Amino acid sequence: MVILHGKTDMRRMMTREEIDHNVQCFKVQLSKFLNFDGENAAIIVNNADWLLELKYVDFMRKIGSLFSVNRMLAAECYKQRMEEGLTFFELGYMLMQSYDFLYLHDKYGCKLQIGGNDQWSNIIGGVELIRKIGSEDSFGLTFRLLTTKEGKKMGKTEKGALWLDPNKTSPYEFYQYWRNIADEDVRTVLCLLTFLPMEEVDKLSSLEDEKINEAKKIAAFEITKLIHGEEEAKKAEQAALSLFTGTGSLENVPTTKINNYNISIIDALLLANFAPSKGQAKILITQGGVNLNDEKISDINYMLSEKDFKNGYAIIKKGKKSYHKLEIEK
Repeated sequence: MVILHGKTDMRRMMTREEIDHNVQCFKVQLSKFLNFDGENAAIIVNNADWLLELKYVDFMRKIGSLFSVNRMLAAECYKQRMEEGLTFFELGYMLMQSYDFLYLHDKYGCKLQIGGNDQWSNIIGGVELIRKIGSEDSFGLTFRLLTTKEGKKMGKTEKGALWLDPNKTSPYEFYQYWRNIADEDVRTVLCLLTFLPMEEVDKLSSLEDEKINEAKKIAAFEITKLIHGEEEAKKAEQAALSLFTGTGSLENVPTTKINNYNISIIDALLLANFAPSKGQAKILITQGGVNLNDEKISDINYMLSEKDFKNGYAIIKKGKKSYHKLEIEK
């Protein structure tokens, strides 16, 4: 049994209802990779079940007394936050995560905790806690974070985070994210996020100039297939081909249905989630970042009309790579 942890920044306080909802969402997403039924099934548990029942004085006497504050503050995860302000809640997070490992070790026989390398200090805290309690059979394993050449975490987009949930990030948008990664990130992505043989990874990542786009297409397809299934990956691929080459199908391009031809370009951008406000939409237009059916729109007061909806739809483009289809509801 293993515990998986991801990176967290300053943590938002959530209600128990939010936590329970998130647990169920995690289970749905993880079900694509783990079997939660039958023999040797994976187990998903909610640490709120034991953390919320803890009594502060008892917890600090039993667990807090085993941690050195000096050593905790030397950990990279805390050093980075010291200048911005470190709350006592954040300081205590290592104790809670370490206690999670101890609880799962004792109740389920969990021996290994896995997480990103930014979780190293917290994971080691759990390993050392278990050993101080008297067991030597606990271990930690970390893996490298997926970052750009600037050291920023990959998976951040203009709209926010890149979600595995198709209701938050459509398979097409997911595909397009990986299709548009930087040339220098191709090898990293192929190595860490696909099951392609290393010989093929070496071959693809060695392509140069325009040819590297073929490697990006393969990476986008393989990763989308892994998360959303082969059928959705093919649909996303076809949508991209239709938009960028004129072949393929527009059926799976992100779409918003409307019941009236007459809509302002500002409102259209808001519907497409291409701008968070009317003010930002106006700036986007004045900067030349908006196209309608391959025609640049420079008038912030432009009103779409029936002539813009050829075959019942209009294509709005933001920048060079973001597309959205407005479709008249029949």
